[in-house]
Amino acid sequence: MRVLVAPDKFKGSLTAAEVARWLAVGLAEVGVGSTQLPLADGGDGSVDAAVAAGFSGRSCTVAGAVGMPSRGRIAVRGDTVVVEVANTCGLSTLSNGRKQPLDASSLGLGQAIRQALRLSPRRVVVGLGGSASTDGGMGLLAAFGFRFLDAEGRVLPPSGRALLEIAGVDRAAAVRLPAVDLVVASDVTNPLTGVDGAAAVYGPQKGASAQEVGLLDRGLRHLVEMLSCNRFPEAGRLAAVPGAGSAGGIGFAAMLLGGRMTSGGEFFLDLLDFDRHCAEADLVITGEGSLDAQTERGKLVAVVARRAKGIPVVAVAGRSEIPRIRWISNGFADVYALADYTDRDTAGDPALTADLLVRIGRRIGRSRLLQSTG
Repeated sequence: MRVLVAPDKFKGSLTAAEVARWLAVGLAEVGVGSTQLPLADGGDGSVDAAVAAGFSGRSCTVAGAVGMPSRGRIAVRGDTVVVEVANTCGLSTLSNGRKQPLDASSLGLGQAIRQALRLSPRRVVVGLGGSASTDGGMGLLAAFGFRFLDAEGRVLPPSGRALLEIAGVDRAAAVRLPAVDLVVASDVTNPLTGVDGAAAVYGPQKGASAQEVGLLDRGLRHLVEMLSCNRFPEAGRLAAVPGAGSAGGIGFAAMLLGGRMTSGGEFFLDLLDFDRHCAEADLVITGEGSLDAQTERGKLVAVVARRAKGIPVVAVAGRSEIPRIRWISNGFADVYALADYTDRDTAGDPALTADLLVRIGRRIGRSRLLQSTG
């Protein structure tokens, strides 16, 4: 039996590579070999997944979410570089995990992209998940030489708080993006502003109060107006594009720089050569922290099930809210949830999660061996 173990991360507990490894250990204990292919969808862990798939990892020092130096990492293979928000200026770079929704910025991501461009790539892939800021990509643009000025002509440091203070945009020192394919990988479809925009939908997850959400949304609208008045007539149109609101508006700024939005799940499956690995398998085991309504609307494991094209897919999750009656319609031959094996919360317990994944790996292996022998 040929088994492909291709999970996403279990957020807050294990990386995708760790999930794959522990499931593989359980399979091996009952005599089933496997190939491990940790996956990502453009969120946190995208660089790690690329490295696990054969990319080379390179460290970079950038500004973290609130400006303190942060050690990030990019992935390189051939003429492609993968950069992510999460490990450069995302929530994980905040000191003691204290969220600062008004002061966080996307500057570190822009600095990481600038460093990636020194490698002369043909393609730069930017994963947008795990962001800490709602600055409309002001920091990303600042890293490329945009100067945002207040009413006194002083340069504003990028942040959500500064958006409403912008009185002018100076592009004189802006760095022109070279002839590179800037791919923005995200499955978020929100516009930049409004009731479905970056601030309203994702601001609270980043620590913003109701009052701060209103301030940030007004700031994002003001940013669009100021850019429209400073030789970016397409700013209003781009702000309404699905995905412009991803990562607190980084999607919007990336499109201003010439980036193209694409489905993170689909793109990363292609980048990591999932179809080739899948074609060589008799069974695919995938997984994520939670199987729920978002899964059914197209999260990564659902994309895996669809792309498997008839090969049985088993899903493993920390918890599952999908009733058994809908497993088949979602492409899953079977579903295993860690919550069915313990009363303890596994979300913040890597050791318990690992133990249960080994146990589930053994159970899947035994079940499949029985089926294969009739």
